[in-house]
Amino acid sequence: MKIDGTAYRTIWPAQDGWSVEIIDQTRMPHDFAVARLTDLDEAAHAIRAMLVRGAPLIGATAAYGVALAMRADPSDAALEEAGTRLLATRPTAVNLRWALERMRARLAPLPPAARAEAAYAEAAVVCDEDVAINRAIGEHGAALIREAARRKAPGEPVNVLTHCNAGWLATVDWGTALAPVYVAFEEGIRLHVWVDETRPRNQGASLTAWELNRHGVPHTVVVDNTGGHLMQHGMVDLCIVGTDRTTATGDVCNKIGTYLKALAAHDNGVPFYVALPSPTIDWGMADGVRDIPIEERDAREVTELTGVTADGRIETIRVTPAGSPAVNYGFDVTPARLVTGLVTERGVCPASAEGLAGLFPERSGV
Repeated sequence: MKIDGTAYRTIWPAQDGWSVEIIDQTRMPHDFAVARLTDLDEAAHAIRAMLVRGAPLIGATAAYGVALAMRADPSDAALEEAGTRLLATRPTAVNLRWALERMRARLAPLPPAARAEAAYAEAAVVCDEDVAINRAIGEHGAALIREAARRKAPGEPVNVLTHCNAGWLATVDWGTALAPVYVAFEEGIRLHVWVDETRPRNQGASLTAWELNRHGVPHTVVVDNTGGHLMQHGMVDLCIVGTDRTTATGDVCNKIGTYLKALAAHDNGVPFYVALPSPTIDWGMADGVRDIPIEERDAREVTELTGVTADGRIETIRVTPAGSPAVNYGFDVTPARLVTGLVTERGVCPASAEGLAGLFPERSGV
């Protein structure tokens, strides 16, 4: 995607040929900054502290984290340590584990002297594959927007509601939930996106709104609790969200608040779609509510807010009474029965074991 006319990915090799550069998303939307990763510690910190976030981008960053570790020490022990440390950074997004298992499978059979070069090459392939997957998700998902447009009166936009950020900033490029929006927008379909602010970290208000604004897509930021009202009054044609982990039976784990949107959509007859690349599917898990580990983050994300002041300073303030405790669950699980369909790189399917097996028959026996 482009920022002020310049094409960017969210992660890329630096010009020195070995370090890795990322967009520091903790500085957005008030400051666009690039951070440089030079070793395993910095890669792990980037994931844990959410300089990078979004399941696909977490996986890509982990892949490059292994490459940085192999550059420093290509031994068997260092390969195992890199995998263990990176896996511990974020417990919910399954792409992290997928990327680390892929890197280990590629590197473990090689002699140590060959591992660093192979690790950088494999990390680059992971990134390129993510871009291709997300572009395909965009093509399949755009058909849903196209169909919604056919049901609208002439000149009326298709209203899409999304939650959190599942745009290109959550992936290497294109995004998952927003990829269909970008493809439809490029086709000239009139559309408008309702952007949930997504408390407590405000990924919708700070990231989704930022990238839609830079791309010229009409949008409006709303507080998280507005979605039900919009649906009751016919102001949402379809919901599209992303996911950090989807079970083999179609349960979906996404940013906290997604479940409530799905309930409101179900009550109001609004289609609720989830866009996901296949590495986000946990083929060994069947019950998302019971089995998916839910990350509990620092309570300060709830009790504090960061923004820009009238004179341009970026400040953090406390918004809750001193002494009041807070809890910060990062994700919730939407049961498959509330999901209209899953949008993958191979097409759209029902949120069920049968639906996923139909698109990915090679994984149906896992």
